[in-house]
Amino acid sequence: MFAKRVVITGIGTINPIGDNIEDFFSNLDRGVSGARHITRFDPSLFKTKFACEIRDYTPQRFGLDIKEARKHDRYTQYALIAADQAISDSKIPLEEDIFRRTGVIIGSGIGGIETLTQEIMDYTEGQTPRFSPFLIPKIITNIASGSISIKYGFRGPNFSATSACTSAANALCVAASMIQLGKADVMIAGGSEAPITVTAIGGFNSMRALSTNNEEYQTASRPFDATRDGFVIGEGAAILVLEEYEHAVKRGAKIYAEIIGYGQNADAYHITAPSPEGVGASESMSIALEDAGISPDQVDYINAHGTSTPLGDIAELDAIKRVFGDAVYNINISSSKSMTGHLLGAAGAVEALVCLHAIRDGIIPPTINFSEKDENIDYSLNLTFNTAQKRKVRVAMSNNFGFGGHNATIIFAAPDFISR
Repeated sequence: MFAKRVVITGIGTINPIGDNIEDFFSNLDRGVSGARHITRFDPSLFKTKFACEIRDYTPQRFGLDIKEARKHDRYTQYALIAADQAISDSKIPLEEDIFRRTGVIIGSGIGGIETLTQEIMDYTEGQTPRFSPFLIPKIITNIASGSISIKYGFRGPNFSATSACTSAANALCVAASMIQLGKADVMIAGGSEAPITVTAIGGFNSMRALSTNNEEYQTASRPFDATRDGFVIGEGAAILVLEEYEHAVKRGAKIYAEIIGYGQNADAYHITAPSPEGVGASESMSIALEDAGISPDQVDYINAHGTSTPLGDIAELDAIKRVFGDAVYNINISSSKSMTGHLLGAAGAVEALVCLHAIRDGIIPPTINFSEKDENIDYSLNLTFNTAQKRKVRVAMSNNFGFGGHNATIIFAAPDFISR
């Protein structure tokens, strides 16, 4: 049996540097930082006092009914907003055949952590145990997928992917496999996260994962820089409409790119640290290349996981060099987390959009905030520092790695990359 082809026909996002696709792509190209002082709660007692927040967010600003929004944690609200954009962009006809053959898989690392935190705080401060009847459905990681299917009537495969910072990437991989195997014609897939809470900031501070550069917070996310001291947490969602190629062509849909390969594996090494020299990461990339049936020299751009952590950045670049050999010096590499921050379980979907932008518009978004070289990094690599670069991109790769040793790599290609 030959696997069916999977293309992307709709995209949407809400994230720290763009409430929609146009603003997001524009701010990527201009190298805009989404970092700002935390306003969601008083961060004065925490080591980290900044994050990449979505500025001035209210559900009504994005057309969500207030009564309905109260039933959803912020992470589900973000997913609904991005899904609305993507479905509208795809112009998919909402009719019975579509309802029956469309599924939804949304990734999230920690789901409704804001709701859970607030409910527990309210309980400890109150006299009688009182919990919202919406507590459980608001916190579970599958509720974003369920809520999107309920809103639109999509009755195909429906669940969530939860694998820390690879959640959204794995959601895209599994959604693509559903189409490849003929289980669905269309899949709504991506990721959403709303982790800017006292619980998440406190927990990541305790494990020394976050940057504490409060004096230079706007430039604190600095992947591949010698002075990097941890990641900057972000929030938001990105949703993509994946569609079987013939199905998309038959209805005259615009096609952003094709998913031509992906790799998923595990380090089997440590709960938070990457495997030495990025062995797991290199295997994930190799699996993806083999799945795509392409050689390393056919890749034009790699959107690196690039979180701005001392160990992770080096391990990833070592892994990339091991996989690509001499071809690596002809590839643009960049980390968009330098601008958006790290959206945890939503990162893979947001960074998939970055790859689509590079393919469609011929622009490599920069790795901003670089100023000082690290003696452990090979700067012969084109890490696209500080300024966007124009380049024709036919094939782009996106890497995501997560706590627990999860790795996921996705390869996107221009619509006409594979001969028809």
